[in-house]
Amino acid sequence: MSAATTRSRTPDRLCAEAVDLARSAAEEAAAPGVVGEHSGLVSEGDRVVTHFFECKELGYRGWRWAVTVARASRAKVVTLDEVVLLPGPDALLAPEWVPWSERLRPGDMGPGDLLPTDAEDLRLEPGYTGEDEPLPSSPVSGEMAELVEAEDAEVTQAAPANLPVAPVRGSIAAIAEELGMRRARVLSRYGLHVAADRWEESYGAKTPMAQAAPASCVSCGFLVPIGGSLGQAFGVCANEFSPADGRMVSLSYGCGGHSEAAVMPKPPRPAPPVIDETRVDPFPLRPARDSGSVPEISDEDVELGHS
Repeated sequence: MSAATTRSRTPDRLCAEAVDLARSAAEEAAAPGVVGEHSGLVSEGDRVVTHFFECKELGYRGWRWAVTVARASRAKVVTLDEVVLLPGPDALLAPEWVPWSERLRPGDMGPGDLLPTDAEDLRLEPGYTGEDEPLPSSPVSGEMAELVEAEDAEVTQAAPANLPVAPVRGSIAAIAEELGMRRARVLSRYGLHVAADRWEESYGAKTPMAQAAPASCVSCGFLVPIGGSLGQAFGVCANEFSPADGRMVSLSYGCGGHSEAAVMPKPPRPAPPVIDETRVDPFPLRPARDSGSVPEISDEDVELGHS
């Protein structure tokens, strides 16, 4: 390394002693009363020193005012280079910036919010683009139009100045729009799998509700089937009393609102008691003297305790 590119890490004496110059520059750049004590200095190179001052500004804990001073070679006058507010080792910093597409979570969108999708979104793939050329045998193809024009010329026996264009009885775009297929992009296989995994985790067979259900949704009358490949594993719940009402549920999901759930059993009837406490049975206090039969006693005798 040449001597011209070598930088001294020993602070220049004159620059290190220019604390008052650095403080004045910091106080001029900052608001009044926010420049604190001198907290150190560092050598930036030959005859270049940065002085640090504590920042008392609210919300800038750990930040420092950095004032860089310098002097020319063989000069004894120190000049100001720059003043800037920098974070210190224990400064309070804002969290690392994260793109909105990575911060967004399901349920974050509100009324009026727009969520644009990336052109390279892996969940989507190109659908109908409108750029497909019709087949040669198609009634709207160029070859058929030329044949129609030729037939018109033979019928008239004279080619008119402007041959009429074959009437368009239909177009691919019109047919695709009528069938509901005219979309720029549709779900890709990856997008289908991601959606299926998400729905299976929320309303699938492994949820506590499905584990305690009397039967699965595949046999429930409240299940609304859907079309496409997802219809083989999912449907929409239409039971207003179900926790999954209006949700996409797995066919293996289930809840207590199943349409064929067993009727709640009637409360069991207790067995008849051995001792009927609703009636009074007379019982003598002692047997009769002259016979072995049990005499009847009146209620008065029982109340008075007569024998």
